[in-house]
Amino acid sequence: MLSIWLSAANSVSGIARARTTAAAKRQGATAQAQAVRGMLEFWGVGTGKAKVKRRSRR
Repeated sequence: MLSIWLSAANSVSGIARARTTAAAKRQGATAQAQAVRGMLEFWGVGTGKAKVKRRSRR
């Protein structure tokens, strides 16, 4: 019984660790993107998005 309980506890621990790691990576990426945007805005460099050309309807 102890083996089954420890196996389940290990599984739950692994899931929690994976979710925490994923959340930390998302927050890091968001913070980095905001820092880059702020730096580019400070220096006056536009981050203009590419415009999509729409095809004319015939």
